[in-house]
Amino acid sequence: MLEVVALSALTTFLLGVGNGAAGEVGKNLALSAGALVRRTLGRETPLPAGAEDRRELAGRLYARLAHDPGQADEWALLVESGQEGADAPAGGGMPPAPWAFTNRQKVLKQLLGEATRPWEGRPRVALLSGPPGSGTTSVALRLGAENLDRFPDGQFYVDLRGSAGESGPEPAAVLLRLLREMDVAPDLMPATEAGRERLYRRLTSGRRALVVVDHATSLAQVRGLVPATPDVLLVVVVSGPPFLLEAERVAVPPLTDRYAKRMVRKVAGPQNAARVKAELPGLLDRCRGNPFALHAEARLLAAGAVAPEQDAEAWRDHPVRATARHASLRLDPPTLRLCRLTALGGWPSVSAGIAAAAAGCEEEPAARMLAEAADADLLERLPDLRYRFRPEVRRQLADAASEYGVQECSDAVARVLDALLDRALRAAHAALPTSWRTEPVPEGPEGPGGEADGIAVLAAEAANVVHAVSVAEEHRRITTALRLARTLWPLQLKAGYWDEVLPALRTAARCAEENEADARTAGALHFQLAHCLGELGRWEQANRAARAAVTYERAARHLRGEASSVELLGLLCLNRWLYEEAHERFVEAESVYWRITSGREPQEGAADLPRALALVDRHRGRALRGLGRLDESRRLLESAVEFFGGTEERPAEPYNRARALTDLAETLHDSGDDGEALKRIADAEALLTPAAAPHLRYLAGLRRRCEAAAS
Repeated sequence: MLEVVALSALTTFLLGVGNGAAGEVGKNLALSAGALVRRTLGRETPLPAGAEDRRELAGRLYARLAHDPGQADEWALLVESGQEGADAPAGGGMPPAPWAFTNRQKVLKQLLGEATRPWEGRPRVALLSGPPGSGTTSVALRLGAENLDRFPDGQFYVDLRGSAGESGPEPAAVLLRLLREMDVAPDLMPATEAGRERLYRRLTSGRRALVVVDHATSLAQVRGLVPATPDVLLVVVVSGPPFLLEAERVAVPPLTDRYAKRMVRKVAGPQNAARVKAELPGLLDRCRGNPFALHAEARLLAAGAVAPEQDAEAWRDHPVRATARHASLRLDPPTLRLCRLTALGGWPSVSAGIAAAAAGCEEEPAARMLAEAADADLLERLPDLRYRFRPEVRRQLADAASEYGVQECSDAVARVLDALLDRALRAAHAALPTSWRTEPVPEGPEGPGGEADGIAVLAAEAANVVHAVSVAEEHRRITTALRLARTLWPLQLKAGYWDEVLPALRTAARCAEENEADARTAGALHFQLAHCLGELGRWEQANRAARAAVTYERAARHLRGEASSVELLGLLCLNRWLYEEAHERFVEAESVYWRITSGREPQEGAADLPRALALVDRHRGRALRGLGRLDESRRLLESAVEFFGGTEERPAEPYNRARALTDLAETLHDSGDDGEALKRIADAEALLTPAAAPHLRYLAGLRRRCEAAAS
């Protein structure tokens, strides 16, 4: 093949490197690009951080390739192998519109007007707002239900209300959720916000789609979602005052009496017509057209509830809270106490376990009481037998909990924190039973049965555990906050929950510093933070956190932690194409590892030393490949391949061996020994299962590069 890769393709490829697919395969592609950049330009060139710098690098490479057919062929093949990406989005889906939806035709017409007006280059964006309980979400869902034909390429719905923290998720996390709704596979999910926005725009280009972001709290969360294509409508839903966004502003007003009556009759049912007729004037007067209040009050009326004492000011200012207070009267005292105490923590989701801990009772009666509260509209049902509070309902219940006294309220939150910590510790141990970064399992009942179950439990509780770190700090339970954050390690290592756990790790690392936690704990938390930031491509922040981890681990005289943190510094350099510095850090880490056995008695981590050194050999081999020191790289990678093949005394590690074989094949290819590289590729493919599809796809691309060079 004799081909000068197009400048546009080269630029697109470099814009995606480091911002593109996350995980091991994305890193392999980035390292191959870095090594090829060095060979093409003849010197080490760090990975540019900004788009303009990457475009400038593409221009320099393109100028060189016009005079070097061999390098041009290599770049063409590498760019081709990096072009596999997410397909067009699947159809998506919206939750069902509420059954009792009534009279929002004017609002729907305004939304449709934004979807159908002349394009004229102006993005189609609608900001849908109204006071709590006004039905903004219902309007957005109804828009989708009534216009399936108008948006044939998909309707995508993201609800930000289930996030930990009052301010909701960061913009990168919002993009992550939306791309997941578009069925982007985890191995193709970009790690950075910039990469995710580029993918979102590619997937929506030329499509006719509806995108709804519900319960947004800031302009930053949705700025990157503003469509640049004429047939995509973005609807941003806020509960409360709208924020500044260049959009068609659509306010959801209270229902008129005519349609409020229709809703009440529909919800209460014809069998309660006489009761509705008698109570309707008072009900309409107090609910003031608020759909949530009307719906809840109609259900209470149908259940035989007595009309509440009228507090005109409360109903006028906070109809949702007033309705919650009325609904509370239908609950028996234990159920009401459980709801109020559970509401205190502001938990993103509520399980029977959390409610039982808050109330100090067993899970079985807690589950029954939660179901009763949901029937009274104090809770919303979620999948997997979980619930959540509406914000205004939660505030009313939490405020009312003060009647139990400060100590009882504080104890309720403390019990939930303890229950979450116990559950998370058991799940983390099940997920990583041999890892020194997880704490020993607590005494008591057995936790999840294995790695998959442990990860599943942690994933289900992730938002609550993240939120609990801040709650624990607020209640001055510093040790609990730090231990909760440490239980998140399996999620960030095994499940890629980097966006989800980042807020908790930031809080915990700061908390450890401000409260002068023991150095070893502070080092572990800064290591987790650095790892998370590195996976998200936030290199400078990651570097600072990793250096802090090294400092703390040295202060604790924890050699294994120090070596691991120095090794992480090397990996951060490696991913930025700083090969010389990366190799120096790996050599430094190796020297610290060797100190573990230098004393009279083996120190902590001595049993794991051979494996740690084999991993460092692999990392050094990759850095040396980037430096063009290919013979040294080959020797180290062959050593790593041999170690992970196992012995009679030590089990083989097929996946780690396949990774080392892939690295070795890359080095052999760079050396011109493509015949041997193809053998290593075949060896790696034989070790991988179909579950490793991304790695197998990468090996297929590497095979094509080797075959083209050998022909």
